[in-house]
Amino acid sequence: MKKRLTLLGSTGSIGDSTLDVVARHPERFEVHALTAHRNGEKLVAQCLKFQPDVAVVGDADTAASVELQLRAAGSATQVAYGQEALVEVAKSAGCDTVVAAIVGAAGLAPTLAAAMAGKRILLANKEALVMSGAIFMDAVHDHGATLLPVDSEHNAIFQCLPREVASGGAPLHGGVAKIILTASGGPFRTRDPATLTDVTPDEACKHPNWVMGRKISVDSATMMNKGLEVIEAHWLFDLPGERIDVLIHPQSVIHSLVSYADGSVLAQLGNPDMRTPIAHALAFPERVDSGVPQLDLAQVASLSFEKPDYERFPCLALAMQALAAGGIASAALNAANEVAVEAFLTRRIAFTTIAETVAAVLDALPNRTPNGLSDVLDADAAARRAALDFIAARPAAGRRLGSAGSADRAVQ
Repeated sequence: MKKRLTLLGSTGSIGDSTLDVVARHPERFEVHALTAHRNGEKLVAQCLKFQPDVAVVGDADTAASVELQLRAAGSATQVAYGQEALVEVAKSAGCDTVVAAIVGAAGLAPTLAAAMAGKRILLANKEALVMSGAIFMDAVHDHGATLLPVDSEHNAIFQCLPREVASGGAPLHGGVAKIILTASGGPFRTRDPATLTDVTPDEACKHPNWVMGRKISVDSATMMNKGLEVIEAHWLFDLPGERIDVLIHPQSVIHSLVSYADGSVLAQLGNPDMRTPIAHALAFPERVDSGVPQLDLAQVASLSFEKPDYERFPCLALAMQALAAGGIASAALNAANEVAVEAFLTRRIAFTTIAETVAAVLDALPNRTPNGLSDVLDADAAARRAALDFIAARPAAGRRLGSAGSADRAVQ
């Protein structure tokens, strides 16, 4: 029987890669719903190719334009818009699998709805776990949902765990000593930290190995993305922060590792292409062609590793601080970062002011344990207001983050 997919965030890079894999296996997969925010032109093209039952966009004007184009092309795809429509397609009886690829906090509500509907969830939206880890994981367990990680690092860990653990049949046991998330180090791995205040958005978005959207590319350049992945790994694999390491691996060939009590270390290797983890999660427990060339280790020739530099990457330290703090700190971290990255991309603040903004918000907001999703959303809103206030009070050029000592203190 074919898997019927709802793809939340179909016009982003994860959406492109998912649809590429789907197109290779029409006998296995069909599309129930595609969603986008305002990229109506691309969504129309996707709808005409995959003929989903439903297309969802962010606002009424985009919906009207998409519907007009689809009707002119003879498509019967129904068009809806808004957050409620996203939630509806995520929990719809018309799909059994939801690919959660909406970037940022906007993906939380529909992804949580999919969990509460007991869907098979392919999770590429790490914010669902960063913002509301306990709430989200409780929903997965209580409603019988299946959660499969799509982020290349978490998918790699999933592949390296014992099969009974990876299949959800057993918790992590004493045999797993720690997990190790690899990171490329982004475009500024070797750049003098003193020059980072002058980084432009285009420079920050030029990732050396991966093709990604602009927001996640900036997160990779600051290594906030890796910090969010540490928080996500904590919830996915039920491990404390002290058993989750980060290792810079510039070649992006080893996607992550699992270290065992007997001294064994298992790693998952592959070319840096998101179609590999997507194909693995789509077909799990089977394996299918992803369209990615086989890895040629002789051509790669060498693999190198180094510890992360917290002076260069203070956002990584801040994420670890938020994980250790618990409560609403991770939600505040994520919200402040989203606001700061948008301000950087629109050239309202300097690159280094991203970390300054996040640090200021974490210092300003009192931490507390959320009693439910409303508390998480309140913390998200409060952090966004605090971030905007901090940015408004800053000179447009920003200023360079201070000494390495401030970053070192953040991880203590």
